[in-house]
Amino acid sequence: MNQRDTIFAKALPSVSDFCFDQQVVEVFPDMINRSVPGYASILQTLPQLTARFARPGTRLYDLGCSLGAATLALRKGCEQTPETEIIAVDNSEAMIERAQLHLQGFKSQVPVSLHCEDIRDTVIERASVVVLNFTLQFVPREQRQQLINNIFAGLVDGGVLLIAEKIVADDAAIDPVLVDLHHDFKRANGYSELEISQKRAAIENVMKIDSQATHQQRFKEAGFSSSGSWFQCFNFAAMLAIKGTAE
Repeated sequence: MNQRDTIFAKALPSVSDFCFDQQVVEVFPDMINRSVPGYASILQTLPQLTARFARPGTRLYDLGCSLGAATLALRKGCEQTPETEIIAVDNSEAMIERAQLHLQGFKSQVPVSLHCEDIRDTVIERASVVVLNFTLQFVPREQRQQLINNIFAGLVDGGVLLIAEKIVADDAAIDPVLVDLHHDFKRANGYSELEISQKRAAIENVMKIDSQATHQQRFKEAGFSSSGSWFQCFNFAAMLAIKGTAE
């Protein structure tokens, strides 16, 4: 049973940088569902997108897989695509261990390999679908373009990158409105002002967010022929970038 997120419920003498440790693993499903508007909708749509882009004999990658929610969505989406395999990667050993347990709870003919490593070291090969679900925002900004380049190089023609991120609004006047709406979302889900404030302090040094325009420019620079947004709720967006021509 998932535990309720109370990590920041009590005043802390000092707030350390956020990390995906065992404490976070225990409450992660509750944390992300109460913190990320539209998260469930994104997961529910991933199987449809996967079914559209997965190709026989290819690999599907979940980079920054955490507890494996997106991995399960990928697996559901490629069940009817022969000879596919999924590579799920996360640099948190605690996340990988729990993801393994979650995956074992659902039967499937699609093989999944879990790897505990930095996604910047992951070799992308023969990929038809690559997912970065709220992952790129934790990669140092100066290394993001190279990661996107690596993904592009490892995709087959017609392959897709599916990326979801917290974003900064392209219009500076709109951004504070979206931020306030996000905070209201958290309040409505039971987070206190103290929790919101301490979580913000913990994450501000480790999560640096970009605008959609910045993401689109990275896709273009990497060589993707088409890209766009398919979902947005407040300051959270899901985008896709296609290599070459999709069938």
